Amino acid sequence: MPTYEYLCTACGHRFEELQPINDPPLRTCPRCGEAVERLMGAGAGFIFRGAGFYATDYRSKEYAQKASSESAPAKPAAPAATEKAAAPTTPQPAGEKK
Repeated sequence: MPTYEYLCTACGHRFEELQPINDPPLRTCPRCGEAVERLMGAGAGFIFRGAGFYATDYRSKEYAQKASSESAPAKPAAPAATEKAAAPTTPQPAGEKK
């Protein structure tokens, strides 16, 4: 049921009334009995406090681990193995020693 806000045109009394949508608007002030007019209200504001309001709050540990590993910065690739340039060798004859 919505809450409607009213203002008395005679005494200025401002009040709220919880009414079903199908009920007609109130016509008289509860204080002085004079005519009232229904005001346009902003509606109810929602206040979310605590945990549990997002779909990600109840994810499994495995999901959280996978998501954190995917969102972690990529590790730099390992440097390619560099081969040392070997000094050119000349073939040694079989019987000679250095």
